[in-house]
Amino acid sequence: MASAPAGPAAPRLAPLELGELAPLDASSFTDPDGDDLEQRELRDAHVGEVRWSVRRHLDGSLVSGLSGTSLTARGLTLTDTRLERVDLLSIAAPAAGWRDVEVGASRIGSLELYDANFRRVSFVGCKLGFVNLRGADLADVAFTDCVIEDLDLMRATASRVALTGCRVDRLEVTEARLTDVDLRGAQLADISGIDGLRGVTIGPDQLLDLAPVLAGRLGIRVE
Repeated sequence: MASAPAGPAAPRLAPLELGELAPLDASSFTDPDGDDLEQRELRDAHVGEVRWSVRRHLDGSLVSGLSGTSLTARGLTLTDTRLERVDLLSIAAPAAGWRDVEVGASRIGSLELYDANFRRVSFVGCKLGFVNLRGADLADVAFTDCVIEDLDLMRATASRVALTGCRVDRLEVTEARLTDVDLRGAQLADISGIDGLRGVTIGPDQLLDLAPVLAGRLGIRVE
């Protein structure tokens, strides 16, 4: 008797282990022409509109309790870094490169991360508005216990991505190239780009819930 096919491969994540961190003041963080930051810690800072004019790299660092209006940082590079309790209307960081990053307990209205490169990135307990990952290259990415209004993966390439305990109001996967993308732990209200679902795993209850949406996208009338 043939064995049942294995499920999608899970994201390969490892807990961050931050070492001893030196304090970082808000003025250094918001400096538009600031230097890269290594093993630094920014806590409980309120900022307005922050715009970095140069590409900056945060390595082995912690940003906790950051609130304000917006952060614009094209090409933002994060490695071995944790962001927690971030409360911003928007983060605009197209062409970002994130590796071994944790984002926890944060509220972000708009995340402009198109053309980003993510490796081993997790979002836990976050409330996110528009998450723009168009054209992004994602591997080993997990969303856990998150509420996402709009997750845009148009033309993205993604492997070993999982959504667990999440609610997604709208998922866009037009022209996406997906492998081992596990949506069984997500409540999905609407999906655009049905052809882009190849490589996605959903559960039977989700299929029933989405049947009217999928029928409408295919032009099927159910009477």
